[in-house]
Amino acid sequence: MLAPLQTGAARFSSYLLSRARKVLGSHLFSPCGVPEFCSISTRKLAAHGFGASMAAMVSFPPQRYHYFLVLDFEATCDKPQIHPQEIIEFPILKLNGRTMEIESTFHMYVQPVVHPQLTPFCTELTGIIQAMVDGQPSLQQVLERVDEWMAKEGLLDPNVKSIFVTCGDWDLKVMLPGQCQYLGLPVADYFKQWINLKKAYSFAMGCWPKNGLLDMNKGLSLQHIGRPHSGIGLDKASLAATEEERKGGIATASPVPQSPSEPGPYNYCLLTS
Repeated sequence: MLAPLQTGAARFSSYLLSRARKVLGSHLFSPCGVPEFCSISTRKLAAHGFGASMAAMVSFPPQRYHYFLVLDFEATCDKPQIHPQEIIEFPILKLNGRTMEIESTFHMYVQPVVHPQLTPFCTELTGIIQAMVDGQPSLQQVLERVDEWMAKEGLLDPNVKSIFVTCGDWDLKVMLPGQCQYLGLPVADYFKQWINLKKAYSFAMGCWPKNGLLDMNKGLSLQHIGRPHSGIGLDKASLAATEEERKGGIATASPVPQSPSEPGPYNYCLLTS
């Protein structure tokens, strides 16, 4: 268990968000589609010391979330793609919204049932071998343990405000609800809202990170950490991004339905003031 936790991508994401947040000054997580919030000048970036060392970055602006929950699934895959895909790695990093320190980690592998044998393509892409998923809990069991972990960490307390952070919408808009629907499992309410780090970055920086975390690394002058396709690794990379953008002043968020005609799920994005 300890070895996967040392892979770098998930911590990197958190660091990246934190760095961007410090650099960008006092900005907000707000509803998508509000034009006056959708740009930031390069002069303002420079004025806030973009590219300065972390040692020079001292304080975090106050904001509404007590915790950011950085998440990145890995799933069964092949070329051409197999259907249905199934989650095989389920990692969450609990990031303190005030100190930007990792306070707790949830990490479990999940045994696929529809396609129980991992393909060579999947193993090469994710680094997950067959022995890592054989005999592991089912998705239903893992979701029950996630709920237990959330309760133990105080994240189900109505007075504690937390939000999931993902690099894209796929994890919580497509993968988890799709597999739960296939298996006839309910989706907990806390999985129905999240911050899409790609949208946060694009609104703040004025460009879309086509290559995800790799582009966000370059834009924020960060060195990529760990394996690109590792769930806990990408959590750590997203953690770096979360931390960096939070330092820049990301303060509040408001939910926006994915479609104007539908009440949810909710998606959050970063917009600058």
